[in-house]
Amino acid sequence: MTKPLKIIFAGTPDFAAKHLQALIDSPHQVIATFCPPDKPAGRGKKLTACATKTLALSHEIPVYQPKNFKDVADQETLKQLNADVMVVVAYGLLLPKVILDAPRLGCINVHGSLLPKWRGAAPIQRSLEAGDPETGVTIMQMDEGLDTGDMILKSNCLILASDTSASLYEKLADLGPKALIDTLALMASGDYPRVPQRNSEATYAAKLDKAEAEIDWQLAANKIDLKLRAFTPWPGSYFQFLEQADKLHTIKVHQVGVIKKDTSEYQPGEIISSDKQGILVATGENALLIQTLQLPGKKAMAVQDVLNSRADWFKVGNLITGKSCQ
Repeated sequence: MTKPLKIIFAGTPDFAAKHLQALIDSPHQVIATFCPPDKPAGRGKKLTACATKTLALSHEIPVYQPKNFKDVADQETLKQLNADVMVVVAYGLLLPKVILDAPRLGCINVHGSLLPKWRGAAPIQRSLEAGDPETGVTIMQMDEGLDTGDMILKSNCLILASDTSASLYEKLADLGPKALIDTLALMASGDYPRVPQRNSEATYAAKLDKAEAEIDWQLAANKIDLKLRAFTPWPGSYFQFLEQADKLHTIKVHQVGVIKKDTSEYQPGEIISSDKQGILVATGENALLIQTLQLPGKKAMAVQDVLNSRADWFKVGNLITGKSCQ
């Protein structure tokens, strides 16, 4: 690196704040931080600052919170900062061309996938759901498309069978800042790669929807397991159990194991066995052993504890597939 860069940072959640901290600790100068307006949070709906704003203010970095960049005044404010580069991490706003072109070296983004795979809002969860063997972060030069810009640097990590979106999030939150600092060193030298993405290899990581988290017992057990890990901690996988004709319970599943078993004689969603080892449920292929679950209004508990009070819900032969439980 020949000369430290003047950087504008734009981001919102804790994942972004980890990258901002790395920039603060680097030789570069963070001259401003952009984040969305404060939002109501908690029971009292008190306006609350995001993690990035809180960190920036603690280091006396100026903070700007435009609703979007359609207002010319907001565009001019950013231009007049005369930054070398703008670093964008989980900002949540689309940037118009006038903003992308404002810094001397443009805008770069830290994206939580190995582009062009999993462009979009939920790359960590979708990579898990798909059963990918690895993921990582990509530092790219931003353009007007959705995660379509030229790639500057990639950093890979394996996806383990024990990973959830929460643990994978933490892995990428460690990889990303290191990759970002390495990228900025290349940019400061004036000689850095820009590799175009192959659009033909692109996949899209759609935003999560709560409805997706309801377990479909028609799927193979390993597919259900992948979805469960992808949707942990949010929105959390669940099934519905009809206790009586008019009493439908939503039960969250926290920990499972995939059991190889011929389930052709069972219906998907039928309980094969129920004991302190877990609740074994037939699926479209093999079986799923539920080890930890959460009853309505309760905390997550081991199956052994659940059966002490609700063994009648999980009798062998019961169906746990919503209204088909009758």
